[in-house]
Amino acid sequence: MSDHEDPEVPQRMTIVAWSGDLDKMWPTLILGSTGAAYGMQTTIFFTFWGLFPLVRDDVRITGTNTMTKALAAMNRPGMGHMKLSKLNMAGAGPWMMKKLATEQKVSSPAELIEMCRELDVNLWPCEMTMELLGLRREQLVEGVGEPVGAATALSEMSKSQVNLFI
Repeated sequence: MSDHEDPEVPQRMTIVAWSGDLDKMWPTLILGSTGAAYGMQTTIFFTFWGLFPLVRDDVRITGTNTMTKALAAMNRPGMGHMKLSKLNMAGAGPWMMKKLATEQKVSSPAELIEMCRELDVNLWPCEMTMELLGLRREQLVEGVGEPVGAATALSEMSKSQVNLFI
C-alpha cells in the first residue's frame, strides 16, 4: 500500500499563492485553513505579488532601491491594502466585498491567516521574491516560516496529493 492509500498517513496539500489580490488571497487562505482543519498537512508558498499580503500593514514602503521602493509605492503591501483583480473601483470593490463577507460571517483574510497559524499551516515566503523585491524578514507578519526557495516548494509539492496555483 502506498502513502497515498494509507489512511494513517495524512494527506498533503500545497498551494502556490502568486497573487496578492483580495479575490485570490481569500480562497487561498480558505482552502489552506480548511485543508488543515481536515487534517491535511498544508503548505502555502507565497511568491511574487502573493507575498505582499504577508507584509505588516504598518510597513508603508518596502524595498532596497528606487525601483523596488517604487513598486511598493504603486502596489502597497499588507493584508489591509489588497485590491480586487476586477472591479476594484478605486477601493470601492474591496470595501463592498469585505462588507458582504462580514454580513455573511465569512472570516477576513487576517482572521484566516491567524487560523492557518493556529492549525500549523506552513506559511512559506519565497526567498527569491524577498530578495528581488527588497523585502526583509522583520517586515512580515508574525507566524510565517523562514523564507524558502523554489526547490523546497517543489519538494513539498512532489509529496502532496493536492497542488493548487492561485
